[in-house]
Amino acid sequence: MSGTSTTQSEPWTIQRLLQWTSEYFKKCGSTSPRLDAEVLLADACGYQRIDLYAKFNEEPTEEIKSKFRELVRRRAAHEPVAYLVGKKEFYSLPFQVDASCLIPRGETEHVVIEAIDRIRKLEPTAMPQIADVCTGSGCIAVAVAKHAPNCRVIAIDVSPAALQVAQRNVALHAVQDRVQLVHGDLIASLPDQSLDFVLSNPPYVSDAEFDALDRTVREHEPRIALVAGPTGREIIDPLIQQSAAKLKDDGWLICELSPMIAQAVHDTLVADHRWTRVGLVRDLAGKQRVIVAQRSSRTTSNS
Repeated sequence: MSGTSTTQSEPWTIQRLLQWTSEYFKKCGSTSPRLDAEVLLADACGYQRIDLYAKFNEEPTEEIKSKFRELVRRRAAHEPVAYLVGKKEFYSLPFQVDASCLIPRGETEHVVIEAIDRIRKLEPTAMPQIADVCTGSGCIAVAVAKHAPNCRVIAIDVSPAALQVAQRNVALHAVQDRVQLVHGDLIASLPDQSLDFVLSNPPYVSDAEFDALDRTVREHEPRIALVAGPTGREIIDPLIQQSAAKLKDDGWLICELSPMIAQAVHDTLVADHRWTRVGLVRDLAGKQRVIVAQRSSRTTSNS
């Protein structure tokens, strides 16, 4: 952003800052250079991103430009934009995030969509009991609680630091009366047949897949929230077994997973007499991203 001899006298307006930074991020390998530049500049200015377009010809103060330069430097070193600004939108809601939790992603919204669609088909007086396993930032638990006012959610995570982020998001969206945060490992400690829904975006990346992830993810997001183990099924398989015991008859398991293991997990559930109506949901890229299965009412056998 230092300019050249032919452009040195030109003011660093918002428009020029965005143009320069977008080109710079593109050279640094960003897959969304313009969006990254807009989000960071809006944060430095204290604006909403859309406000930038009405202020293209304004020149920010030196203090703002200094703050923006530091954000640009860190983004060029592959720090995630969401961590730099401390927030990310999910299901049209703002969520606070930091490096202790996974950044909410659009693919995970399919878990919320599938859950809300089924909750709305219940009796109007129903009060579904839900477990959000590996809650991280709490994005699934909060989004479901906001859109299904009668539900009660137990949001569970093994990371105390992630639960602190989730607590801030629960308070931010004023759902403290319906979302209970619990430090724990999966749902083994919950009473049998106590849940109507088990929702989860668990770690599902295999060791080999992790090595191939983008640097922004691999070097900055918490490995514990990403990597399951050698096969990618080390968390999902026990979660399925526990869900079979904890779900009420006709309750639903809705879980995000890697397309690499989707068909194998699907086939495992189909072969298990405790499950019915097993299906895979594709994300917007056409990849098999979410497994959905209903606890069969024909058997009450435990895992």
